[in-house]
This record gives sequence, C-alpha cells and structure tokens, in this order.
Amino acid sequence: MDIIRSRDFTAPDAWGALDIANMGGITTRLHWTDKPYQWHINDGQEVFVVLDGNVNMKYRINGLERSVLLEVGDIFYASVGTEHVAHPQGEARVLVIEQAGSV
Repeated sequence: MDIIRSRDFTAPDAWGALDIANMGGITTRLHWTDKPYQWHINDGQEVFVVLDGNVNMKYRINGLERSVLLEVGDIFYASVGTEHVAHPQGEARVLVIEQAGSV
C-alpha cells in the first residue's frame, strides 16, 4: 500500500514520471512537467487526468487542430488513433493511464 501526495511530486526533467501501478499491461503513472510533450498517437487508449495546474490539450480530428484548457480534476480521454499533445501552463502534475510502453 502507498499514499502518494501528487502535489509534492517533482521530477528532474519535464515529463518525468513516478510509476504507480502496472495492472495487466495497463500502467498508471504520475507525471510532472513544465514543458509541452510532442504530438503523438498512443498504441491504445489513454486517460489523462490533471491533478495540479492547467494543461492546454491540443488534438486533431479529421486533420483539424482543436484545443481545450484542462483544469484540476479534468479528464481527457484519447481513443485509439487520437493525435494529441499536452502543453502545460506552468507546472502541472497529471495522472496518465495507458498501455505499458505506449508513447
């Protein structure tokens, strides 16, 4: 059993992660970042939960770029094939649940 205080978690580099669980190939990881990620498509589905800070999530549907500002408590679900990139507004901590080894 572990208690994790997400607001206290930091990493030496942007998108550094604390591995919390691997349940049958599905990982749960806590990330700290202060820089954007990269445009990508996951190998499967992804659940992205903002725990601290704000994240501008950009995504493409039918080639059109859209964005939404995610605040604390907001959840972004990327279905299979959803191209997306997260741009934190300052520091952010996010919980990511996805297939192990996904980009």
